[in-house]
Order: sequence, then C-alpha cells, then structure tokens
Amino acid sequence: MAHKTFPVEVLTPEGKAFEGEVEMLSTRTNTGSIGIRANHAPLMAILDPTELRLYEEGDSEPTKRFAQGEGYLQVVNNTALVLVDEILDPDNLSKSDIESRLKDAEAGLESAEEDSEEYRRCERNVRRYKAFLEVAEGS
Repeated sequence: MAHKTFPVEVLTPEGKAFEGEVEMLSTRTNTGSIGIRANHAPLMAILDPTELRLYEEGDSEPTKRFAQGEGYLQVVNNTALVLVDEILDPDNLSKSDIESRLKDAEAGLESAEEDSEEYRRCERNVRRYKAFLEVAEGS
C-alpha cells in the first residue's frame, strides 16, 4: 500500500534548502527523535542538531539527507515547515574541519564563565559539531 505524500519546506537564513513532496520526514526534537508522515497532528517543536532525513514516495532509504542545525518544526494543515539556522549537504562535510571546530568549541566552553551567554553559545556549538560529526561519519 502506497503512503501519501505531503509538502515539506526547509528554510535557513540564507534561503530555501528544500521544497517538495515527501512520504516521511525524520529529525530530532529537544524531546527525542520524530518521524512525520502525511496527515500528522498539528505540531510545533524545537529542533536539535542532527541528520534531517527526507523520504520520497516509495523509498525505504532517505532520498535527501542534511546535517541540520538548531531550529523549529511546524506541522499544520498536512504541511511541514523546517526552520533551521544551518543546513549542510553531508557529502560536503569535512570531518577534519568539524573536528577542529569541535575542539575550538570545547576549549571555549572550558574557558567561558558558567551561566554566561558565551558558555551557552559554546554548549550549543559543541552539540552542533558532535551531531555534524556523526552525520559526516555516516556518509
């Protein structure tokens, strides 16, 4: 039995990263992993850095994959909108570059004053680069 598709739009501050019909969207929210299919109940969620997977009709493997930064997911009226601060093609990720950025973020975290904005920024960057490293290693 074929599953229905629904429109998905992925936006970053730089513009549209994806627009199309998918059978399923898979990502991670701040409460855990989630899969969205057609006719999903309305939802608003905060997204954590992870691998965003988009499955087109009939595909058992993701058709489109992205390294996704922090953002938001809105599902309403059988459409999904993914708003993220950064999205990268896994094929263009440099493992050594991400490892270097992760080391810098960890060093910044160690030197930042706890409860400061700098500390929170470094914490977010550590999570982001660890997630991006997982995506790069899975490519």
